[in-house]
Amino acid sequence: MYKEITSPSNSFIKELFQLKEKSRIRKSTHTFLIEGLREISLAIAGNYTIKTILVDFSKITELEIESLLTSSKSEIEVIKISNNVYKKLAIRESTEGILAVANSKDLSLESIDFKTENPLILVAEAPEKPGNIGALLRTADAAGIDAVFIANPKTDLYNPNIIRSSVGCLFTTTIATGTTSEIISFLKEKNIQIYGAALTASVEYQTINYKQPSAIIVGTEATGLTDEWLKNTTKNIIIPMRGAIDSMNVSVSAAIILFEAVRQRNL
Repeated sequence: MYKEITSPSNSFIKELFQLKEKSRIRKSTHTFLIEGLREISLAIAGNYTIKTILVDFSKITELEIESLLTSSKSEIEVIKISNNVYKKLAIRESTEGILAVANSKDLSLESIDFKTENPLILVAEAPEKPGNIGALLRTADAAGIDAVFIANPKTDLYNPNIIRSSVGCLFTTTIATGTTSEIISFLKEKNIQIYGAALTASVEYQTINYKQPSAIIVGTEATGLTDEWLKNTTKNIIIPMRGAIDSMNVSVSAAIILFEAVRQRNL
């Protein structure tokens, strides 16, 4: 039989609510919440350690839970919760009635171990909106690139809204964070070419040879890349605009450039 919690006022549930709401709690405990069967499955596949699963059995079957537990390499505590408890912790009522408490990973540059000598990397400088970060991670996953680096992060990557908007791709992508200076130093030490998406002193993105180790750098839609990046790029690149505007959503821009790089590498 599973342990059962029915009251949203339970002390453990209150702690998990704080974990959902507050970045400083996630950072101090090195844990975070995951919501949804697909997202939890991807976290397990991405070698995240799942400590506890909380289940509202009015929304999901025991068979599905047993299948999930079988896929994990470690023991996972299962707690049966009421629908009221689930509603307190969930951010989407449409998910399958399952949440998990997981350990966060080391996202430092020192943790990066490329599986290839010819990596393709996306670097996003100071992205702030969870939706944009999630979309960038989905793009990276779809393109099958080697890593995503977040320079000067403004948002905790284990924010529930990033997990939601990335549809779990946070767990399927190699990710590191650092300052702009740290990431530039890392790329140069590894002899990785730096291509910054910028409006000035730029060549069209498709004219670049991405078959060598390459990093695509994108900035915010409002301000673009900082001078520190622009002074350290191998080349600045631009996507030609045919209409009245001079910029696109950052994840769209990243997708266009990354898929061109992948196309070249597959020739």
